Amino acid sequence: MEISSKENTRFFSNNTVLPVDRSSFKSESSASKEKQSCCGGIKIFLGALSFVYFAKALSGSYLKSTITQIERRFDIPSSLVGVIDGSFEIGNLLIIILVSYFGAKLHRPRIIGAGCLIMSAGTFLIAMPHFFMGRYRYERFASTINSTVSVSPCLQDKSQTPLSALEKSQAKINAGCEKEAGSSMWIYVLLGNLLRGIGETPIQPLGITYIDDYAIEENAALYIGCVQTVAIIGPIFGFLLGSLCAKLYVDIGFVDLDSITITHKDVQWVGAWWLGYLIAGVISVLAGIPFWFLPKHLPKPEGRKDSSTSSEQSRFITEDNKEPYKSYQQQVKIAEMAKDFLPSLKNLFGNPVYILYLCASIIQFNSLIGMVTYKPKYIEQQYGQTSSKTNFVIGLINIPAVAFGIFSGGLIMKKFRINVLGAAKLSLGSSFFGYLLLLSLFAMGCENSDVAGLTISYHGTKQTTDQEQAVFSECNSGCACSKHDWDPICGENGVTYISACLAGCQASNGTGKNTVFFNCSCVGTLESPSRSSSAVVGPCQKGNECPKMFLYFLVISVITSYTLSVGGTPGYILLLRCIKPHLKSFALGIYTLAIRVLAGIPAPVYFGVAIDTTCLKWGSKKCGGRGACRLYNSSALRYVYLGLTLVLGTVSIFFSVAVLGVLRKRSSPQDETLSANGERGTCGTKSRKDNFLNSDCLIQTTYWPEKETRL
Repeated sequence: MEISSKENTRFFSNNTVLPVDRSSFKSESSASKEKQSCCGGIKIFLGALSFVYFAKALSGSYLKSTITQIERRFDIPSSLVGVIDGSFEIGNLLIIILVSYFGAKLHRPRIIGAGCLIMSAGTFLIAMPHFFMGRYRYERFASTINSTVSVSPCLQDKSQTPLSALEKSQAKINAGCEKEAGSSMWIYVLLGNLLRGIGETPIQPLGITYIDDYAIEENAALYIGCVQTVAIIGPIFGFLLGSLCAKLYVDIGFVDLDSITITHKDVQWVGAWWLGYLIAGVISVLAGIPFWFLPKHLPKPEGRKDSSTSSEQSRFITEDNKEPYKSYQQQVKIAEMAKDFLPSLKNLFGNPVYILYLCASIIQFNSLIGMVTYKPKYIEQQYGQTSSKTNFVIGLINIPAVAFGIFSGGLIMKKFRINVLGAAKLSLGSSFFGYLLLLSLFAMGCENSDVAGLTISYHGTKQTTDQEQAVFSECNSGCACSKHDWDPICGENGVTYISACLAGCQASNGTGKNTVFFNCSCVGTLESPSRSSSAVVGPCQKGNECPKMFLYFLVISVITSYTLSVGGTPGYILLLRCIKPHLKSFALGIYTLAIRVLAGIPAPVYFGVAIDTTCLKWGSKKCGGRGACRLYNSSALRYVYLGLTLVLGTVSIFFSVAVLGVLRKRSSPQDETLSANGERGTCGTKSRKDNFLNSDCLIQTTYWPEKETRL
């Protein structure tokens, strides 16, 4: 039996439901008090959840900002750093299904509070290796260290050679070498990040669904957008904290800083990476406190007490399928809940919109996670920037653009009252134009630095020979040099040399950072073979065009970040509105699980492996074996990093198109026309019933009169 439009208007414009036995005896003051309690409770939860999102985002982004620091400190390749980064997702994988399914039936706020404590414990564990692995020892030639002994860089007589300046020999490998402090301490960083992942697990599926259950329906999208926006503020502070710590020496407070002979611009510099984790751990503890005092349930908004589903969900979920939701609010035993697990899973994977959107998200997150994880490394290696400046730029410019984009998506959804089909279009459009802008970054790179023996020959020509043997030349043939050392100096001809020895330098003056090398035979061969030249400590700066390219990169990167982020909130709404209400937590849990397993874990690893293939100069560990990469091929790094990102992004767009196609197919042409004109249409009861029977997840673009979702 159809309800007239006039009756519906009166029905849904009131703050109370239609009179029933209990509500008829309620006074206006008690109803007003309950409404105020509901609004106050959800806002308190919203504030607490926003702070937790801030805390977890801060610690996660700080880890991204310390990628290069950890790589240098533990002397490990990018692929292994990728495994450490992916351990966070492994932690999620261990308990995500249990938390998202059973957690929805239990005390959600307290589960989130317990997760915060676990997350803080993992953050503290990451910092612990610093206090047990001894002081950081960087490789420097004897003449650059404060010493009264003067040693020639070009060691023609091996008898005068200090042990640290010779080839890695058997004299260095003693009984305790393989067991030196810090050789495997990176495992604790991995375990700590794993623990962080376990603690973070309940925050998203339980927190978002708690808001969606108890918020006024038209405010749900705005609240979710606010939470995600606050979550983006976390990375701003995370990267700024990373910038500050990168300027501080790793052993600050433990050594005399005046004795340090390298600066934060040096490739061997390691900042105080551990300090930020201690700060992030304290913030995580504080963020979890409010959840121990929040109730298990909040009063339902007055307009939603008569229905267990949202008004928009009622349009595409059959009446038969609403019945299981009644048991959702009942106290049931764990065994009884477990019986519904497989049927719920089958129901979820039988939803075509959910499956297609899941595939699109997995591939897109592969692209985004890989890009974000190695963005600091890319900027450092491509544009010659320091770790401190790189983190500062990302935190102050890129992250705010992402926050503004996510908030804009939620605001657009609310202002224009965009429905599910419109949300799918907005999400697709943001991805398409975002990756289109990313394509232009291929033209905004820097050429390789001129490094003798690696990118150019000692005679100034482009390097084409075997790099292992090319580091040696006639100009340094009389020197006892090691091809494994990396102690770069900058010749007065603008060319970087791997070490003072390989540059053929015969003498030096000064100590520490102010050391100047003289009579460098290889430096003279590029300009005047008959004249020897000088060099200073540290690599030469990139070309004159590189700073300009870096500015162009920043501008395009900011616009791209904003464009891609606009589709974030519409995507969430699409995900929540295409599933049954009693499966929301479970669906978000499966969604998060899939992202963790198929994107969060593998993306940093295979991005790291691909980036390692572009390395030109590997470092060497003290006991032998390959260490961290010291120099990358700029052009190859650009094509690998941006190419992988764009290929994955393009594939995800095809799946997004498929999602839009399914939604269009399940919407009548008349409905689509009405939706495009901003009008509300009404489908016949019989037609609607037939559609319900034909599909488990039918999404129509029209609304029942006066029951639209005002997103």
